[in-house]
Amino acid sequence: MKTILVTGAAGFIGAALVVRLLENGENVVGLDDLNSYYDTSLKESRLKVIQKISDTTSSKWTFYKSSLENESALKDIFQTHSPEVVVNLAAQAGVRYSIENPSAYIQSNLVGFACLLEQCRNHSVANLIFASSSSVYGGNKKLPFSESQSVNHPISLYASTKKANELIAHSYSHLYNIPCTGLRFFTVYGPWGRPDMAPMIFANSILSGKPINVFNYGKMKRDFTFIDDIVEGIFRCCYKPANIDIDFDSLTPNKATSFAPFRLFNIGNSNPIELLRFIEILENELGKKAIKNFLPIQPGDVEATAANTDLLEKWVDFKPSISIEIGVHKFANWYMNYYKN
Repeated sequence: MKTILVTGAAGFIGAALVVRLLENGENVVGLDDLNSYYDTSLKESRLKVIQKISDTTSSKWTFYKSSLENESALKDIFQTHSPEVVVNLAAQAGVRYSIENPSAYIQSNLVGFACLLEQCRNHSVANLIFASSSSVYGGNKKLPFSESQSVNHPISLYASTKKANELIAHSYSHLYNIPCTGLRFFTVYGPWGRPDMAPMIFANSILSGKPINVFNYGKMKRDFTFIDDIVEGIFRCCYKPANIDIDFDSLTPNKATSFAPFRLFNIGNSNPIELLRFIEILENELGKKAIKNFLPIQPGDVEATAANTDLLEKWVDFKPSISIEIGVHKFANWYMNYYKN
């Protein structure tokens, strides 16, 4: 039985991971500031689900309402619980919001992450896993995206902060021998999803008879990845810390590994679909047609994403595989039940 700290524990991915860990018998410490970026009642509902799971298992669940930037609170948590594994899922999310409110991303994604790394250093954490994003691939056009590609051309501040997280984590990994694993998530969706993401926005608008904005006139492709696949990938990495690549060649460096205990992995479904196809499947599940408002591509958006997940599969013997049809079916059922449609 380990003690695992999960930041962003009331978030979409964080809450799902906490449930998975508790069901596996781990003691989990959760941290979340429950900010108002989106409806806090959804976050509170996720926490209630976690508490119910905790009450039926032998695992211990402890929750703290705080931000990563609160250094004194973070220090107290590490001193009290001495987590062996840390999973950082706390961040200011959203590509478009980063254009409107860049300071929120600097504070949470950079300052907050640096505070967390300091505590990992001071307490000799055995395994740090942190959320990166497919958005780091930015202006890359070659699909599928692989970890061997350059990520030096981000097109949103959000993507820039995630690239910065990878660089800063590598420095800490090298200087302080902290095993660090960065996971680049590809368009996560499913039950308990974020209200600011397309599936939730689309479902709400379709059922309310309101138009949905379809950017780039529908000529978008996304590697939609179901939440259970994302969680399984993170879960397995919790039990396999990053290690030094003994074959690392500094003359021709591997961008996904290092001479430090550091690794980068994509987590995606590897089966991108057109946005209009996603909407069509959702319409069928909800039993109602969408009113589509076609618009140009938005600043910070990319036209297509697709993940090469070969490295992840070799590392933890897992490849995301839940089909879009099954995933949207589960999402739609949850949505209509939760919002009583």
